[in-house]
Amino acid sequence: MANEKTIRRLKTIQGHLKGVTRMVEEEAYCVDIIRQIQAIQAALNKVSGLILEEHLNSCVITAVQGEDPTERERVLKEIGEVFEMSNKV
Repeated sequence: MANEKTIRRLKTIQGHLKGVTRMVEEEAYCVDIIRQIQAIQAALNKVSGLILEEHLNSCVITAVQGEDPTERERVLKEIGEVFEMSNKV
């Protein structure tokens, strides 16, 4: 179910991106293009949040509750890296 929701959102974003490409090709007003790009970025952030939530509720919980300390460390380090990269963007 969550996967279907994510795919649906990504396809919608894909459609918006095609619209922005068309706007650029047609030399639409720059501010209008920027607003559309900002909307796409916000939508991508939402998708990223959905995927992260799913990951936290499945993979991370499984690793944290598991017996393998190396796997726990790996998953927690991975989450830290994701947040670190998001701050660089």
